[in-house]
Amino acid sequence: MEILVAYLHYLSIIATGSFLTAELVLCRAAPPTGPTAGYVRVLSRVDVGYFTAALAALATGVIRLFFYAKGVGFYLPNPFFHAKLGLYVLVAVISITPTVRIIRWSRALAQGGPPPTPADIRGVRRLVHVELMLLALIPLMAVLMARGIGR
Repeated sequence: MEILVAYLHYLSIIATGSFLTAELVLCRAAPPTGPTAGYVRVLSRVDVGYFTAALAALATGVIRLFFYAKGVGFYLPNPFFHAKLGLYVLVAVISITPTVRIIRWSRALAQGGPPPTPADIRGVRRLVHVELMLLALIPLMAVLMARGIGR
């Protein structure tokens, strides 16, 4: 079971980065005529995938923390463990704004409202870029933590 949980943890981390990268690409590749309802629908689905993958990474990480790997006693005193969690929370907090905007765009388009402006899309893209940069630091913290550095 430990191997399966570790595998699912790594897989969900890869999926998180993949969905976030897809969001970044979509925010750059808006149709030249402007975003359509279909474009916003795809962006919304990718955002749901990102959220689901990030939750799976958290859930499998918590399971590994308490039941497998090196145990709570190894990780909790390590400052890189806290840095890793802090980065995860920071990415999650930053991701709230793009998600809320995408939901608003979907609702507006469903009610016949205007599509998001290019400036709106650029704003979301900027935040997704920051999320990806911070997300890239999490594996570094994991490696430092797993090696016992900082203990």
